[in-house]
Amino acid sequence: MRPMRKIVIVGATSAIAEHCARLWLKNEPADLILLGRDAQRIERVAADLKVRSPASTIHILQADFMDPTAIQTTVEIIANQGPVDIALIAHGTLPAQAECQVDLGLCRDTLEINGISPVLFAECFAKHMEASNRGTIAIIGSVAGDRGRKSNYVYGAAKGLVDRYAQGLQHRLAGSAVKVSLIKPGPTQTPMTAHLRSLNVKLAPVDNVAELIVRGIEAGQDVIYAPKKWRLIMLVIKHMPSSIFNKLNI
Repeated sequence: MRPMRKIVIVGATSAIAEHCARLWLKNEPADLILLGRDAQRIERVAADLKVRSPASTIHILQADFMDPTAIQTTVEIIANQGPVDIALIAHGTLPAQAECQVDLGLCRDTLEINGISPVLFAECFAKHMEASNRGTIAIIGSVAGDRGRKSNYVYGAAKGLVDRYAQGLQHRLAGSAVKVSLIKPGPTQTPMTAHLRSLNVKLAPVDNVAELIVRGIEAGQDVIYAPKKWRLIMLVIKHMPSSIFNKLNI
């Protein structure tokens, strides 16, 4: 019997991350490490997953996601316990663009928690995975990072950073056995997007998005659009001339 896979989920209280964890544990027991900022919320997620998969081992860790030293220390603790098979980096926030335009503190925090923090986590995991020549880093970006739009360009800028970083990390690790998957969800039905429902934004079911993500990670895909239709939609938007794009209310 082969040993259980070691899966780390950063931002484990994210709805997408939680549904990904459920799918992994449904397929087979795993050694699961849940990392978050709110201990009580992580414990609730861990308790639910343990009921679903009693044979799995589930650990929780709390850390400051905005502190580089805390990020490095946390990843070192995890890596010292053995090689990681999958690190899913899933944390983020989605504040209103209008609020970011008037509150520079919120603007900075949005850029840091959605862009800089995921990159720092990925860089720490990459160091250890490269040394052991194994593992997958899956980092959640967004279709919002494909082209800046007036409705969410601060958030989109942070996700654009993640996009370029993931491309560079893929290039760095191309000659190794380490995989890097950049995940680009479209608007998804989660607590983070609750405010979009009143705007009649069509949201994808979170369980469907999670299934596409898990399937893409297992297949070693470089880029995972979820739902898949967003690959074509964003291809059109990215290549649309500014003379047309600037007339759109998106």
